[in-house]
Amino acid sequence: MPKEFIVAIELGSSKMTGIAGQKNLDGSITVLSVVEEKSESCIRKGVVYNMEKTGQALTNIIKNLRSNLKQEITHVYVGVGGQSIHSEKNVIIKDLPENTQVTQEMINEKMDENRNMSYPEQEILDAITQEYKVDNQFQLDPVGIQCNRLEGNFLNILWRKKFYNSLNTCFDNAGIAIAEMYLAPLALADNVLTETEKRSGCVLIDLGAETTTVSIYFKGLLRFLTVIPLGSNNITKDLTSLQIEESQAEKLKLKYACAYTDNKDIKDGAFYQIDKDRKVDSRKFIEIVEARVEEIVENVWFQIPNEYTDKLLGGMILTGGGSNMPNIETAFRQFTHIDKIRIAKFVIPTIHSNDLKINAHDGTMNTILSLLAKGDMNCAGEELRNDLFNNSSNTENKQGISADRRQKFRDPKVTTGSGIVLTAAEKQEMEEARRKKEAEEEAAREAAEEEERQRAEERKENSWGHKFLKKLKKFGQNMISEDE
Repeated sequence: MPKEFIVAIELGSSKMTGIAGQKNLDGSITVLSVVEEKSESCIRKGVVYNMEKTGQALTNIIKNLRSNLKQEITHVYVGVGGQSIHSEKNVIIKDLPENTQVTQEMINEKMDENRNMSYPEQEILDAITQEYKVDNQFQLDPVGIQCNRLEGNFLNILWRKKFYNSLNTCFDNAGIAIAEMYLAPLALADNVLTETEKRSGCVLIDLGAETTTVSIYFKGLLRFLTVIPLGSNNITKDLTSLQIEESQAEKLKLKYACAYTDNKDIKDGAFYQIDKDRKVDSRKFIEIVEARVEEIVENVWFQIPNEYTDKLLGGMILTGGGSNMPNIETAFRQFTHIDKIRIAKFVIPTIHSNDLKINAHDGTMNTILSLLAKGDMNCAGEELRNDLFNNSSNTENKQGISADRRQKFRDPKVTTGSGIVLTAAEKQEMEEARRKKEAEEEAAREAAEEEERQRAEERKENSWGHKFLKKLKKFGQNMISEDE
């Protein structure tokens, strides 16, 4: 009997991670396998820039997972994040006849209208309904309420089209079917933030290697999202100005770097040892590190819209590899003046694993574990056989399934606010469905117009005035013929 498991893949700027795990009846997750591939040569700031190398790395991840699990993998969950992802507000207003009752059809029309918004060079990844304004009152569910004016407020999550297309192409080329693509920041938030934090207002800050992701929640909903192209790797590169190699700078950063150091604690003339022959001035080192940390913190604070700066009762929640730097909370308090700061070292669900990186609870595995927790479809295929054929001729797709079968998993229209990103195939299907619907509506409209025209003709033919004129005309024709 084949095992059941879920597979998720995260495409990070320093590494790609593949994970397989089982969900248990008590709600916990047992991790079965974790594999990693370096991604510095193909992914920058969370975005694919070398499709061939990315495809090869993905193939290697699936191959290693299959080998560890002794089973085929039919499809995978994927996290989408990185540079250029940001949120845009959109307001759609409709004036209605007096005392019109709002229907679900009206709401669906508003959602469809928002989804069909066009942004130059950008793709709508997800659309989150904020609230509706019914006349002058805000409502989460306005169905059944009478009003003269209906306003829909939406938050659209956007990404550059070329980034979106590149990601889909990489998975297609590698022959890996995607069960669902999730917005990584939203999946992360669902698994590291408490419901109280989301309701009361908070900022989730994911401090990555090349990017820092900022997400704001208020009244339980995502209100703002952006990705800053700065991360802990920038600190490493800055340290190379001390005439040291990048690898040495990384080691020094991990060993000595501190996000905030009180001036009185800095000893003049102190040094940090690079190797047996070289050392660097500690004050210089500290100044370089803190300058970059300050820039990152100030950029985070600058991104937060003014309307939310006084609504962050839940405080700031830090996660990601950068959150491990000593005194990182102090640095954020110093520059943002927000006292309530928490470091999310691990996800909320209970995780069982023998993997040292997962058990380190240092925030670096939070996103991949969150993607694993989001998955709800079995990704296990046939068991691998140790024979000459190794099942290769019997599987529909060695590493995935066909796009046709994938489309049966869910309705692509049911995505609003869930953090689910439509795949390229789903988008095409949705577009074809939209065109078909428009063609049907146009045909129905033309048929209705023709029917109405015929009815008007019939009414005209049967009207008293038309009949009188017809009789009068006939009488005139008869009189002329008699005279002749």
